[in-house]
Amino acid sequence: MANKKSSFVPFANEADVLQVGGLTAENRLDRITLSGDIDLTADQAGLAAARVLHELLGKVVAALEGRDLPERLPPPNVKRVDNPFA
Repeated sequence: MANKKSSFVPFANEADVLQVGGLTAENRLDRITLSGDIDLTADQAGLAAARVLHELLGKVVAALEGRDLPERLPPPNVKRVDNPFA
């Protein structure tokens, strides 16, 4: 099921998450991470989910177009830590 209206503001914080079906959009200051999957079915539920995704991607495009963007961001700095439960 899709959320009706989203207050998701792309690149605004490190906390917002939008769930549409099995797809998750995670907000970051320098990127939006999409993970999971969704079936956009040919029914009212599929249309509702597609509208939410369309709104989200429209906001992402507008936010990116309104910035002075570098050619490419460096990859995220991912650190490995020892498992505290092992």
